[in-house]
Amino acid sequence: MMYVSQDQTNPAEIVYHLNGVDLGLPAGLANTSIIEKLADASYEGDEARAVDRCVRPGFRVLELGAGLGYIGTLAAMKTEPENVLSIEANPDLLPVISANHVRNGVGGISLMHGAVVGHANDGDTASFHIAGGFTGSRLGAKGGRQVEVPLIGFHELLRAHRPHVVLMDVEGAEAGYFDRPWKCPLRFCVMEIHPKQYGADVIKKIIDHMSAMDMTYDPVTSRGKILGFRKVWSDGA
Repeated sequence: MMYVSQDQTNPAEIVYHLNGVDLGLPAGLANTSIIEKLADASYEGDEARAVDRCVRPGFRVLELGAGLGYIGTLAAMKTEPENVLSIEANPDLLPVISANHVRNGVGGISLMHGAVVGHANDGDTASFHIAGGFTGSRLGAKGGRQVEVPLIGFHELLRAHRPHVVLMDVEGAEAGYFDRPWKCPLRFCVMEIHPKQYGADVIKKIIDHMSAMDMTYDPVTSRGKILGFRKVWSDGA
């Protein structure tokens, strides 16, 4: 069930209620497409279904690209907030994400600011393009508004957090995460792929890499550009 209300403490913010989560959206932050999806409860619907499929009590979750904090909130409700680490590169979204975590009782989620790349040294930064309406913001895009953001190494994150579930929508940066095996107790991975940012050879590399880690295609979480994988386990596991 979905409904919409105005935050009485902040009239410039609309609160959308969907799937048991309250999402505050400040005026002017999102484009019309996002607002329409929030209003009809279709916002990140595939990702929400993936969380329901993948996240189990006690699982640690790594979320790359936190958006409005919706998916991280759902994951924390399935496990514990302390088991969820969310990363977001767009600095405009950080206070929104934090506020949404708190209003849903999952303020214990760890939220980091930065753009995740395959490898980064301490102190590395890069120019990050902020797209209008916030979706589509990414590293490497030219023109428009650019901000300098910290870089975070993907494999370092895996070693530190040791996630069972990795959820990612990073506008093409995922292409750099498949240079070597992932050192974590991975059970599920769900990502949005971005064919406009790379060719079929990169998609093949992603699939081959997952297969080499005993991960198989998951038809339950896959749909369109959402590509899901699960660990190959024996019957009854």
